[in-house]
Amino acid sequence: MKVAIVHDYLIDFGGAERVLLVLHEIYPKAPIYVSIYRPELLGKFKARFKNAKIIQSWFGYIPFAQKLISPLRFLLPLIWKSLNLKKYDLIISSSSWAIARGFEKKKGAIEICYCHTPPRYLYGYETSRRFTGFFGKFVSIYAAIVNHFMRMYDFNAAQKVDYFIANSEEVKQRIEKFYRKDSLVIYPPVELPEKVNHTSNGYYLTGGRMTAAKNFDLIIKTFNLLKLPLKIYGDGVLKDELEDVAKDNVEFLGKVSDEELMNLYQNANAFILAQKDEDFGITSVEAQSCGCPVIAFEGGGYLESVVEGKTGVFFDELTAESLMDAVKKFRKMKFKLEDCILNAKKFRKGKFNLEITRYIKNRL
Repeated sequence: MKVAIVHDYLIDFGGAERVLLVLHEIYPKAPIYVSIYRPELLGKFKARFKNAKIIQSWFGYIPFAQKLISPLRFLLPLIWKSLNLKKYDLIISSSSWAIARGFEKKKGAIEICYCHTPPRYLYGYETSRRFTGFFGKFVSIYAAIVNHFMRMYDFNAAQKVDYFIANSEEVKQRIEKFYRKDSLVIYPPVELPEKVNHTSNGYYLTGGRMTAAKNFDLIIKTFNLLKLPLKIYGDGVLKDELEDVAKDNVEFLGKVSDEELMNLYQNANAFILAQKDEDFGITSVEAQSCGCPVIAFEGGGYLESVVEGKTGVFFDELTAESLMDAVKKFRKMKFKLEDCILNAKKFRKGKFNLEITRYIKNRL
């Protein structure tokens, strides 16, 4: 059986790429098709794909393609149509931003889409940037025109998928709402640390892709007011803006390795998350797997990964006041390391491997 894996793009390493990596481990001989491949931007994680056959589209050979793909999103139908996938019996698509699914197949072949979310920019969810002023108005008008046609393409592409897997109940509802398709929830895989020795060293932690939807600016402003130490790992388009907002109590760590991240989790008081409509939130589970409780916005996928009062605390408004109240409430509570680890085990990598392989086998 010939298998192909298709992923939006490889220009960063986040939760979606962790799923891709596990799919590659399950099907190591399957080539990975992407719109853009920039190994130099993967940092320490590029070694994870050293044995993978990665095939990028024609768009990936354009200089600065990683910066152009968003404004030139109307080219996405042409990008994916250019890939010849008709020789494969099974296509596994890993899809979120760039609509990596809905391919022409040979007779008898099937496509299974692991959907991280329908494209957020098409359905009113917060995206990576917030544009203001005259330029913001221009972007809004341009996006309204382009996204109208992209929504039609997105819906039609979804109808070509044989089976959908959602990464959370939140995303399952979105698939039903926007595509009128059913799906099965299989939570993303989390690699649990072999040994956990959580010790609170006085600082709070947040991090990931530095995009507008993550609301890092809110977290920073809140901790500026609280005057509590905050460490932020990761990189992204808003890093410079966030550094301008931060005061001396905030430390930017840049990109970190898995080992460095596990160490940060195991020494943090709590992990802070403030996205309004998080698709799932794999970092929430990673933190808990290290015995680190979570302070998260009460919405989206966080409701599926955090147990209020047992593995973390929720705040219900995206304001500094609401987050401050949650931090103050958290500081008066005690959390058991065992509760956090036990909850994280529900999302362990081995369970994902078993569920995904069983699901695929039952549909071949």
